[in-house]
Amino acid sequence: MPRSPRRARLLVPLALLIAWLVLGGALGPFAGRLGEVATNDQASFLPRSAESTEVIDEQKAFRQDETLPAVVVWTAGADGDGISDDQRQAATGALASLTGTPGVVGEVSPALPSEDGRALQGVVQLSPGLGDKLQETLDSVRSAAGEVPGTTVHLAGPAASQADLSDAFAGIDGLLLGVALATVLVILLLVYRSVLLPFVIITGAVLALALACAVVYVLADHDVLRVDGQVQGILFILVIGAATDYALLLTARYREELARGADRFTAVRAASRESWKAVVASAATVALGLLALLLSDLTNNRALGPVGAIGIVCAVLSTLTFLPAVLVLLGRAAYWPAEPRPDRDGGTGHGLWRRIADLVDRAPRRIWALCLAGLLACAAFAPTLTARGVPLDEIFVNDAPSVAAQQALGEHFPAGQGNPAVVIANAGSLDGVVAAARDTEGVASAAPVGENGRPGGEPMVADGRVRVDVTLDSAADSEAAKDTVARLRAAVHDVPDADALVGGYTAQQYDTQATAAADRTLIVPVVLGIILVILVGLLRSLLMPVLLVATVALNFLATLGVAALLFPLFGLTGTDASVPLYGFVFLVALGVDYNIFLMSRVREESLRHGVRQGVLRGLVATGGVITSAGVVLAATFAALGVIPLAFLVQIAFIVAFGVLLDTLVVRSLLVPALVRDIGPAAWWPGRLSRERMDAEAARR
Repeated sequence: MPRSPRRARLLVPLALLIAWLVLGGALGPFAGRLGEVATNDQASFLPRSAESTEVIDEQKAFRQDETLPAVVVWTAGADGDGISDDQRQAATGALASLTGTPGVVGEVSPALPSEDGRALQGVVQLSPGLGDKLQETLDSVRSAAGEVPGTTVHLAGPAASQADLSDAFAGIDGLLLGVALATVLVILLLVYRSVLLPFVIITGAVLALALACAVVYVLADHDVLRVDGQVQGILFILVIGAATDYALLLTARYREELARGADRFTAVRAASRESWKAVVASAATVALGLLALLLSDLTNNRALGPVGAIGIVCAVLSTLTFLPAVLVLLGRAAYWPAEPRPDRDGGTGHGLWRRIADLVDRAPRRIWALCLAGLLACAAFAPTLTARGVPLDEIFVNDAPSVAAQQALGEHFPAGQGNPAVVIANAGSLDGVVAAARDTEGVASAAPVGENGRPGGEPMVADGRVRVDVTLDSAADSEAAKDTVARLRAAVHDVPDADALVGGYTAQQYDTQATAAADRTLIVPVVLGIILVILVGLLRSLLMPVLLVATVALNFLATLGVAALLFPLFGLTGTDASVPLYGFVFLVALGVDYNIFLMSRVREESLRHGVRQGVLRGLVATGGVITSAGVVLAATFAALGVIPLAFLVQIAFIVAFGVLLDTLVVRSLLVPALVRDIGPAAWWPGRLSRERMDAEAARR
């Protein structure tokens, strides 16, 4: 008879476990299907209201069939007299032979020589909807172009860049996920020294990811939100890291309860009761911080906000339902062969963290002063981080063929060849617009686009508008080219009745940089305000939330300073314009996470033992688990580095380094030392701050 109630109490967790496993089995394939609804076109990364984005919309009217250009470049060998007439004719014939090839559309251009006579170029228009067959079509183009003897063939232009981008994201479903999960599993095995629990935590994270991917897939498929490869990769990492962090907090509290002698049911109830507020508050800071990205004018920033928030919500659901159910079913066996036992002094902290707590207690002012000085020294270099975009030859961290091709194109043709600035204007003002463009400093040539889709000949008029292609003297990704675009806009805007707009690759980079700066000005204070409100509600104090936000903000600036020093050593001379904003949202929100875990425990202990002992006990109790969580999160974000894109590599470094700096310095030393030095006043005006007045009254 006594066993019946016990068995009945196992029915709910067993039902939860089965429900999650069935759900995971049904939804798991969606993680591999997100690529079906992902959009990696250039417009995905542009400001919605920028002039260059308007140009993209207006350009559609000038194409009877929208195409994706591939620029074929032939270069002569190091020896010899350059390109011969026979080679030029052979190249033109090779291009003509591509007519009718699957994926090739429109009229193929002839091969045109460079001024130095050592290169040729031609343009092949491809269908924009080739998808997985794009690389196959480019191989056909390369094969035909390779028939020109004595030359080396390169493929540049939007088609080649898109193919390389697709190749870069090809490993996002398998390689990235595998590296992240394997890294987390190894760390968990080292942390827990048990067999079952690491696999339980990993399973919970994978189930959360399956649910998140399914929700995102459905919403993206119905055009409610959009996904690109970068957003997809960050979603994977964010869910795995967050779910693991929240699980570490809950399982650490569960182990404490078991070590005190509680049975599995009591231990799970106590661990859930004491952990859920911190977990939910931490998740809220990240989710709401990400949703603040909806205020951005950059399309991919807006996409990351709701997608990331969905991932965080799924991570919390898994942590607070699946994990407690499995812990009840496993009991102490979850930690086998490491049996949960109390420390010799009756506590549950690790000896290392007691020594750190003793150090903080003995010399708090010296510790926070040294930490503050070190962080400020690193932060001093933050303004030197150049977030003005990544040069074309650094977009991919490996040797991408399209980058080499663009370099070959730039060596023999005007540096801006292949990436012209695009001017759309009223047809009646065409002559004035062309003249203004040609007179602009930094412009190599300007010509209206004809009926054949190429500059020259009779201008094509669509809806009373014409298109002018402007070739710049400078490389399209250079600062000089961006300055030229600014001058070009001023010049054509002054043409009477032209209503001219300037777009193209360089203009897009210029607009993205300006928009990213405006986004930071708007979103940073919004995120800080959201976090402050959450902390005030959780900690019931005003001064403590301000203190915590200030320390994580300083940690962010110090991380940017270190990145500014190290990126050039890695060959990254430029930083994507969105990197500082992404780094801020992740580091501040995630950094506050660890401070929430710490200070919620400190508050709990302070209410029982006083503020001084509360700081020390809270640090000892949470030191190991929060450090483990920080290492796990840093490792998962570092896994983004397996995708060979400079943007993701930069995000990976900033978040991974910043999380470790926050975990090992800010949360472990700076914050405890400050709170210990300030005393009860740090909790002003809450209940704990009145302890000082009570103590002073007792002394009198």
